[in-house]
Amino acid sequence: MPTTSATVPVLDVVVPVYNEQDDLASCVYRLTEYLGTHFPYRYRITVADNASTDETLPIAQKLAAELPEVAVTHLDQKGRGRALAQVWSASDAPVLAYMDVDLSTDLAALLPLVAPLITGHSDLAIGTRLSRGSRVVRGTKREVISRCYNLLLRGTLRVGFSDAQCGFKAIRRDVARELLPLVEDTGWFFDTELLVLAQRAGLRVHEVPVDWVDDPDSRVDIVSTALADLKGIVRVGRALATGRLPLAELSSQLGRHPLPVRTPGVPAGLVRQAVRFAAVGVASTLAYLLLFLVLRNGIGAQGANLVALLVTAVANTAANRRLTFGISGRRHAGRHQAQGLLVFALGLALTSGSLAVLHALTGTPQRLVELVVLVAANLVATALRFLLLRVWVFGTAR
Repeated sequence: MPTTSATVPVLDVVVPVYNEQDDLASCVYRLTEYLGTHFPYRYRITVADNASTDETLPIAQKLAAELPEVAVTHLDQKGRGRALAQVWSASDAPVLAYMDVDLSTDLAALLPLVAPLITGHSDLAIGTRLSRGSRVVRGTKREVISRCYNLLLRGTLRVGFSDAQCGFKAIRRDVARELLPLVEDTGWFFDTELLVLAQRAGLRVHEVPVDWVDDPDSRVDIVSTALADLKGIVRVGRALATGRLPLAELSSQLGRHPLPVRTPGVPAGLVRQAVRFAAVGVASTLAYLLLFLVLRNGIGAQGANLVALLVTAVANTAANRRLTFGISGRRHAGRHQAQGLLVFALGLALTSGSLAVLHALTGTPQRLVELVVLVAANLVATALRFLLLRVWVFGTAR
């Protein structure tokens, strides 16, 4: 448990609101009752009013006067991210959290959310609606949009977390103070940007499956939010690609560096390279088989094998150059492709030779038998390819 004075709360829960006069009081009463009954440490609930134009602010001030655990912060500008950044930056609690005012997430997940941060095991924690242990009630449209958004994040920013936009998150104060100055978004993309930076800095993100019931009265503009998120993805992706963010400094200061893996008799990095090479190889093999089947009837087995292997070999060399052996830029790229084609020639000899032997023995083999032989020959060619790429093609460049 973090060391705090008798008057400083361990947890500060922020509830950002904009024109929520109808729901705010019930949310705060319910949250206060739950924390007072189930949370074993001192806590604070901070209502962050985002320039509301209705009675939200007076209601929040009345709640703060009535309940000693409740505080109010008023902002003259809208923006959930802006509210969270301001309150978290000023808070004295060692663990900071936030949740949406509609309390769509079951509060039973709150202690599992913040416990790893209180103990120091994790740096951030998020509720996820997309894990197998989650129970979610919402419409098909929102479900599809949520899953597509998180798939987009995985494909573009290579994130490892499963649910970027669930309104149920927590962060350690020391981590927040380092990350918040780097987060530019002040709206709904704030969560995603914060998590991407944390992941790239090597921080540990804890995920908690939640029970979540959609609020049918949600006022989130899906179209404008989606466009803002897409712009945010492009901006963050560009910043990561150009090295504009001081991730190395963050990593050295806050990151949890991976434990070194040492397998007796195996050079350092070989296991990681083999795993990435295998992943690229699986994708290449599937592409090869698909091309072979498409071209088989038009140009015959040997011609289909040649074209499919050539196309996938070029793509395979480029992918392994960047992903497996970590070589970027155009320097020596042409030479690497030329050497890769020589390795391809060996693979062609193996696969074509296997096909020739099969046809010599059986005349007209069944399509399934043909594919099995090709897969077996490709496995042998793959092992040889990895060895030659590591030692010969990319060995000096690395």
